[in-house]
Amino acid sequence: MSAGHGLSEKQKGLLLAAPPGLYAILLLAVPLGAVVLLSFWSQDFLTLDRTFTLKNYREAFSEPLYMLLLGRSLMISAAVTIATVVLAFPIAYFVSFHVRPERKSLWIFLITIPFWTSYLIRVFLWKVILGYNGVFNSALLGMGFIDEPLTFILYNANAVVITLAHAFAPFAILPIFVALEKIDRSLLEASRDLGEGTVRTFTRVTLPLAMPGVVAAILIVFIPTIGDYVTPDLVGGPNGLMIANMIQTQFLKLNNAPMGAALAVIAMVSVSIISLLIVLVTMRWSRRGA
Repeated sequence: MSAGHGLSEKQKGLLLAAPPGLYAILLLAVPLGAVVLLSFWSQDFLTLDRTFTLKNYREAFSEPLYMLLLGRSLMISAAVTIATVVLAFPIAYFVSFHVRPERKSLWIFLITIPFWTSYLIRVFLWKVILGYNGVFNSALLGMGFIDEPLTFILYNANAVVITLAHAFAPFAILPIFVALEKIDRSLLEASRDLGEGTVRTFTRVTLPLAMPGVVAAILIVFIPTIGDYVTPDLVGGPNGLMIANMIQTQFLKLNNAPMGAALAVIAMVSVSIISLLIVLVTMRWSRRGA
């Protein structure tokens, strides 16, 4: 008699879901709950006071620097997301519609090549490319387009956007490509048979059907970029630092973990609200289009 004999389908499902569910609770829910709990405590150097207080949140919303960093982080993440998705869509579209089926796997393989290299190495390479005497400035000087090296492309928000857009490009290309691959090509033929041109077929058929992949790409890029602190630290300079850099400073340099936890919670809530709005707006737009 098998071990699962006599179990209902629901019980079997729960039995199969229990290990990954427990794993998720231990590694996701528990740490997240610990951060939220820590944000309501206070700390004086090495002394942690577990008395419930809203002091950290009051300070976070009243201190202009924290709100400035949060606003800058949201703007940088939004810019990275827009740049990444706008550049990723044509690549995914080309691979899906204009590459022969037997060669699509090769193209996807080539798209994932950046993952072979350490993230830190890629960031340092962008420092070399965007530096005062870097590849980009040297090329422009050599071609005579500029008389002196450009200074606004490194150690500011522009460098952070460029570096993060490159780093997250594969994450945006793949979900869009999957969504485009699922589109029934007969729908496009039907649109053209009904007299629609290439542009209207794209805007009225292809794009709406690809929106699940586009939304997935937006969320995949937007959510983690706001928590990146390595890239702003290496290429951002004083004007490119983000809220994650302040959270790191609170935890590791100022010995004020509760304040860092409060900033982390505020950032998470902000990202969650914006992500939910993106999903709701997209769903409403899709329903109207349908």
